[in-house]
Amino acid sequence: MKKVYPDAQLALAGLIKDGMTLMSGGFGLCGIPETLIEAVKLSGAKNLTVISNNAGVDGIGLGILLETRQIKKMISSYVGENKLFAQQFLGGELELEFNPQGTLAERIRAGGAGIPAFFTKTGVGTLIAEGKETRVFDGETFLMERGLVADIALVHAWKGDTEGNLVYRKTARNFNPVMATAAKMTIAQVEHLVEPGQIDPDHIITPGIFVKRIVHVPNVVKRIEQRTTRPRIIA
Repeated sequence: MKKVYPDAQLALAGLIKDGMTLMSGGFGLCGIPETLIEAVKLSGAKNLTVISNNAGVDGIGLGILLETRQIKKMISSYVGENKLFAQQFLGGELELEFNPQGTLAERIRAGGAGIPAFFTKTGVGTLIAEGKETRVFDGETFLMERGLVADIALVHAWKGDTEGNLVYRKTARNFNPVMATAAKMTIAQVEHLVEPGQIDPDHIITPGIFVKRIVHVPNVVKRIEQRTTRPRIIA
């Protein structure tokens, strides 16, 4: 089966529909599938639920889908870098299912592993626990969280082969690998595309069986979310 598509729009063609649930990998602006997100924007699909650790920043990453009002609901952990997100949420235009970061990662991992729910101490006795089942184990209270599964996962990998085997680098490894396993259809953008056999099997993080479509995106822009500098000291 041919998995490599010439561009992101063709990779998404016929897949994205109004009301779908998408997963979008990355952490902050590191390892986000920016080219695929742009293709979602161009698709015009609306009322989307997006599962992502954060919502990009204004004008970058998922921020562009907020600008076009294509996102109806975010299932996220950290959203503090996006002013438009805050405006839409406070204005009642955007739904938010807020998660502790570790809980979000585990909900995605559980979804990919076929685990419908699990129990955690995180969030017990807080707003996070409202409306959720609790249970006592060994004298301590735990909160039940549901696993997460999406219609489509959009992930970014440093290297991939034409069969869909993927390798991630550093911070980009945080959410991309678990999301790649937790969707009905996983689409990957890769910086370096190679032939099968050119990746050491011990280095493969996501096996190609999880990846249905691939787009080669070389020379991606490595954006800096927050640039912190100090005055230059002149001796």
